[in-house]
Amino acid sequence: MPNHWVRFSEGSNIHFGILQGDRIRVCEGDMFACAVPTERWMPLAEVNLLTPVQPSKVIALWNNFRALGEKLKLAVPAEPLYLIKAPNTYLAPNGTICKPACGGKVVFEGELGIVIGKACKLVPEGDALDHVFGYTCANDVTVADILNRDASFAQWVRAKGFDTFCPFGPVVATGLDPTKLVVKTMLNGEVRQDYPISDMRFSVQQLVSLISQDITLYPGDVILCGTSVGVGSMPTGSTVEVEIAGIGRLSNRFE
Repeated sequence: MPNHWVRFSEGSNIHFGILQGDRIRVCEGDMFACAVPTERWMPLAEVNLLTPVQPSKVIALWNNFRALGEKLKLAVPAEPLYLIKAPNTYLAPNGTICKPACGGKVVFEGELGIVIGKACKLVPEGDALDHVFGYTCANDVTVADILNRDASFAQWVRAKGFDTFCPFGPVVATGLDPTKLVVKTMLNGEVRQDYPISDMRFSVQQLVSLISQDITLYPGDVILCGTSVGVGSMPTGSTVEVEIAGIGRLSNRFE
């Protein structure tokens, strides 16, 4: 049975638990191993949701959807193309995405996030799903016009690495078939992206396996699967929502 895991703060204390309707069943132990549900319940309205996990790193894919790759006339990649987003970018549900001091065109990229549940290194593709804990919603925010400003150096990390540029949540959902998921991104209530995860060039299994050949993945690490058509600018004062049925809706303001 699918579960929806959350992290939240209550005063100065941080807890985790399973979201059921408008209440959270508080758990003890380790979310990824031997989590123990308690008899304590908290109303969702009375807590402050945090990012559902604390990654050591977030890995973000480029050119992983056929529809966008074909639209941009990009060559089909032979292997996953990715960068790493640092912890300063992580932002909780309902948090504010901060406009960079440098200005520029800031765009949203609604994405599915794969949450690792068990450390993996050199994992065969056939075993990869055993290392996946669940899935979350994410927005891979980018200052688009920084990317190729310098002809000698593509600035992927800077363009995607500003403070608050990686909102994700509100939950980690377990027990889902990612091939059946659809990502929708809304800007001020208007649908701008609506695309299926089944259009990925590299599947969840392939991403986890191939990336683990390069980098050890730890529990809580997140792989952003890349985005598809419909990426667009976020005007100051706008609200961006990333919704995936079966997971939930991630909402953030841009100020």
